[in-house]
Amino acid sequence: MKKLVLIAALGAAFATPAFANLELATKSACTACHAIDKKLVGPSYQEVAAKYKGNAKAEAMLVEKVKKGGVGTWGQVPMPPNAAVKDADIATLVKWILAGAK
Repeated sequence: MKKLVLIAALGAAFATPAFANLELATKSACTACHAIDKKLVGPSYQEVAAKYKGNAKAEAMLVEKVKKGGVGTWGQVPMPPNAAVKDADIATLVKWILAGAK
C-alpha cells in the first residue's frame, strides 16, 4: 500500500508542472494568441522551442521579450508587453515553452 501511495505521489509530482504551466499560460492570457502545437495570432509554443533549441541565451532573451513585448521575429503582428505578469511566472512559462510546452 505504501508503494502505491508513493508511486501515485511521484506521478502527480511529475505530471503537475506541465499542466500547471498550461494553466499559468491560460491565466496570464498567453493562450489568447498562442497554442501548444499550432499557430494562432502568434507562433505555437512548440515553434518557439524549435527556433531557440540549443540557444543558451534564449531563456533570458525570451523572458525580456515576454515582459516588454516585441515585433518582427515572427512577422509584423506585435506581441503586447506583459508587465502585469509576475517575473517569476514569466520565467516559469519561458522554461516550459523552451522545454516543448509538454
